[in-house]
Amino acid sequence: MSLAPPPRRIMIVGQPGSGKSRLAKEIGDVTGLPVIHIDRIHWQPGWVERTRAEKTRLCLEAGAGERWVFEGGHSRTWPSRLARADLLIWLDRSTSVRLWRVVRRSVTQHGRSRPDMADDCPERFRNLPGFLTYILTTARSHRAATARLAASAGCPVERLRSDEKAAALVERLRLAFATQSV
Repeated sequence: MSLAPPPRRIMIVGQPGSGKSRLAKEIGDVTGLPVIHIDRIHWQPGWVERTRAEKTRLCLEAGAGERWVFEGGHSRTWPSRLARADLLIWLDRSTSVRLWRVVRRSVTQHGRSRPDMADDCPERFRNLPGFLTYILTTARSHRAATARLAASAGCPVERLRSDEKAAALVERLRLAFATQSV
């Protein structure tokens, strides 16, 4: 897939633990595109969940921007984001890899708020069993929904199933943006 001209709006989707936040940050670092993390929209400080209407409004506002890397869910706003996206990235990782990453993140980040989260939302072990159950019980339905989204895309789709493929895409984006500014 050609990255010329370089994409101005990149949508990243994938199930929990697939690496969306990390990839979005890496792409933002090499392209200069602003990064929008869905967890910063979903959560308010102190693990207070926003209302569905407020999340929808904030997603639509963020997606109306001219340049972005927008990672994450809130699937009711996927169509509007996808309609504006120049590139859709689908991180399609195995359930076992995703479970491992979520457990590792919970251990290594325990008691700290991640940069892609709202302030005062520290990783907590007490949330882990329910989150792992959610990952296991929604794996098929999430993958099917994402496959439908990718099939409906009017822009190029990159389906990445490994860290190596993700790293290669970041490098292609870095080169595309470096070439653009010459």
